[in-house]
Amino acid sequence: MGEPSSFPWLAVALRVVSNPCSNALQKALGAAGWPAPVLLALTHGLLGPVAMVILLGAGDALGWEFWRWSLASAVLAVAANWLILEAVRRSDLSLLGPVNAYKPWVSLLPSWFLLGELPRGADWAGMGLVLLGSVVLGGGASGASAASGAPRRSWGFLADRGVQLRLLALVVSSAEAVTLRRAVAASDASSAFAAWVLLGFLVVAPFAWRARGACPPRDADGAWRLLPAGLALAFTTGLMQSSTLAVLDRLSTGVALSFFQLSSVLSVFLGRAFFREARFARRLAGACVMSAGAVVMVLAR
Repeated sequence: MGEPSSFPWLAVALRVVSNPCSNALQKALGAAGWPAPVLLALTHGLLGPVAMVILLGAGDALGWEFWRWSLASAVLAVAANWLILEAVRRSDLSLLGPVNAYKPWVSLLPSWFLLGELPRGADWAGMGLVLLGSVVLGGGASGASAASGAPRRSWGFLADRGVQLRLLALVVSSAEAVTLRRAVAASDASSAFAAWVLLGFLVVAPFAWRARGACPPRDADGAWRLLPAGLALAFTTGLMQSSTLAVLDRLSTGVALSFFQLSSVLSVFLGRAFFREARFARRLAGACVMSAGAVVMVLAR
């Protein structure tokens, strides 16, 4: 890990790009009327053959501890991704992306309140930057509230339902990260990815079956039109998860999280380019400040 040649630059770059691209596809398909559990089942199902090949190659090397942590990770992952899907359905990408900067808070606050581990100087600086960026980001409601003429307040974005769901998803995904690292420690990154795919499908399949009646009307032409978007969603989501595991397998969690903050800035650009989201300059500035604060926090540990 100390040699420059061993640094996983490619995996970091793939993670930074694939995450907001996956969110953009989720938003587009959600806006077309596809229920969240159906999209999750579609994503995991399309990745299923790849996962099966990986697990067949692993053979009997995977023990009970691996499967136990993988199942816990799959349940938490489905819950977190479901919340994210509902969030992107309701709010702008340029608001939801910068919310990732609160992830270091999720790990810092429990230690502070439950264990009495007070933040250090750099922690306070990072927290201050995240709050400052939130003030810059605020005052820009999501599309629905902006269209209704609602007044713009510095912290008004926290009242946005999609932002609240995204914050809750951060809490769940932080718990998922713990179980995912345990699964990787009990095997390897490839096996953990394959188990995430297959167990995630088994977890979400009953919910997808119940939600099938809420899908848009389908015919042969409609199915063929959905296929490219579904394949793109499965590809970007699979790329995001596999690159995340590769990075976490090579870097500390803090350093990895600091690089992942670049996704927040890219989300603002995608929101503007594909969904014509308003107040681009303000949201870009807020995302940059919040991301800088998150980087300060994670590198200080």
